[in-house]
Amino acid sequence: MDMEDDERPDSHPGDEDLFRIGQALTRMRLMMGRRVIGRIAIARVAPGLDLSQLDLLEVVRRIEHAGGEATVGAIADAMRLDPSRGSRLVADMVSRGMLRRDASQEDGRRSLIQITGHGQHLLSEIRVVKQAAIENVTHDWSTADRHAFATLFERFINRFEEIHLPADRQEDETPAG
Repeated sequence: MDMEDDERPDSHPGDEDLFRIGQALTRMRLMMGRRVIGRIAIARVAPGLDLSQLDLLEVVRRIEHAGGEATVGAIADAMRLDPSRGSRLVADMVSRGMLRRDASQEDGRRSLIQITGHGQHLLSEIRVVKQAAIENVTHDWSTADRHAFATLFERFINRFEEIHLPADRQEDETPAG
């Protein structure tokens, strides 16, 4: 993809690389906005689900993996939804057999949301589809290139989240004036 000369940064030697990264992130954001991988996965393994339901399963999995408690509030917060929308999504996935509600051992009034065997199977199948999509894109890369990309991309995303997610959450919590 050629850039016009007047779009290229010229103030510092490293600016060209930063510009290229920014351009690639914009293209990736557009693809992710279209939810290419999620749509492929749903079409192949779970035609009755929509993307928000797939996101819900993944959020519960991440909360559990991090050692947290997946409550409706935690799920809604992670998905940046209001609690009532989060509650409706959870109830729908419980009725589909993908999630179950268990009473908290510490506080019986709270429900912990857990992924059922059926939900785990779906996540596994979706992971296979995602892996296949990535394999298709990187099939002609060397093992060293894949490793370097995985390491650097993961490092970039981790640092991006570390810097920007806390600020984003603070912004959400600031009352409008």
